[in-house]
Amino acid sequence: MPTSHQHNHLSKCAYVVSVNMGYGHERAAYGLKEIAHGGIITANDYPGIPKKDKKLWVQSRKGYEAISRLKPIPIIGDVAFAIMDKIQKIPDFYPRRDLSKETYQVMQTYYMIEHLHLCKDLIDKLAKKPLPLVCTFFIPAFAAEVFEYPGDIYCVLCDADVSRAWVAKDPKKSRIKYFAPNGRIVERLKLYGVREENIYLTGFPLPKEAIGDLTGNIIRKDMMSRFCNLDPNGIFLKKYQRVIQSELGSNTCEIKRDHPLTVMFTVGGAGAQKQLGIDILSSLKRILVRDGLRLRLVAGTKKEIAENFYSAVKKLKITSLLGKKLFIDYHADRPTYFREFTKQLRKTDILWTKPSEMSFYCGMGLPIIMAPTIGSQEDFNRTWLMYIGAGIDQGDPKYTNEWLFDWIASGGIARAAWNGYMEAPQHGAYRIEGIITGTRMDVETLPMIV
Repeated sequence: MPTSHQHNHLSKCAYVVSVNMGYGHERAAYGLKEIAHGGIITANDYPGIPKKDKKLWVQSRKGYEAISRLKPIPIIGDVAFAIMDKIQKIPDFYPRRDLSKETYQVMQTYYMIEHLHLCKDLIDKLAKKPLPLVCTFFIPAFAAEVFEYPGDIYCVLCDADVSRAWVAKDPKKSRIKYFAPNGRIVERLKLYGVREENIYLTGFPLPKEAIGDLTGNIIRKDMMSRFCNLDPNGIFLKKYQRVIQSELGSNTCEIKRDHPLTVMFTVGGAGAQKQLGIDILSSLKRILVRDGLRLRLVAGTKKEIAENFYSAVKKLKITSLLGKKLFIDYHADRPTYFREFTKQLRKTDILWTKPSEMSFYCGMGLPIIMAPTIGSQEDFNRTWLMYIGAGIDQGDPKYTNEWLFDWIASGGIARAAWNGYMEAPQHGAYRIEGIITGTRMDVETLPMIV
């Protein structure tokens, strides 16, 4: 890998193109911000985007978010979501078979690109000064190939498994190269017909400021203070003391707490799970008032969700806890949200989220309590988290005050934190940078679902 001196020379060496649909694609792009020439480009919302492009993007995003929000509504939500999920469904992996035939969704995407010229304006602009093009969503990558972008085209995958929609119409001829977050996707892409030389196993690009250097110095430090909160009775630490000491490079007796036990609940980009956040808050009310617990409810960039949380706090008569033990995190713009969110994660002990792209953040040593999945790809993320032992299905949110503390007392949550730290990839951003700049780093074996 390059030295820090070379690092400055190599920085801003690629176009990083994302889309603001949910948070997943932008979260992947955020991890690559150091190499993003001119900053991260949002394909569906950049300065000078043609009106017709904007309209096409808005229609597709509104449809997805509306259906995601309908999901919790009995019958109507289930039917609407089932139809959408069927179109986007990831087929069973076994038996292994040729899945390279283009699907309805692929045909639809190519129609928008080839006939309606979606993304042509963006690709033409970038082609004036061709740099490697790194896309965290498939449409700009397909468009770059269709409109003959002169540089290399890469696509970052944001889940533990993906549908055929992510692979070009003619995968054998396509020159798009893929960055895979885990071993399962490598095998999946081969079933979809992607040539082996166009697949790189890198891991998800977690933000470097939460990882540290190539030794993971920041994660190791954060893990040590997290253990104080996650294993108060020392059950896990006693059992695995030697291996923890050799891995974290510190005597477990010296581990010091630097923040109170902190639980973070995040609402996804479509805002489908605000009621769950309110149920958690209601259940933890007494413990928040009485004990040293800290709760962060993350509304992201959704003002309406933050307001819902605030009114729940008022109803529960605990406004005096705001800014002390209870935090409602809302940011008006996305760059601020990603920056602040990453900062807060370092002082978080338990991450409660649906198994979206956030699943990969278990690599930071964050145990994941999994909210119900929304969509086929999240089912696969859940399977991956269970497989590596870093995720646990939530109990009944109304009784969070009981089961959560039993799990902590037993050392079970500490074990999930350790499994994520040991099993999930942490250096995806470094590897992707290394491939683009030709300064490859070795890849340790990344977990695959078997």
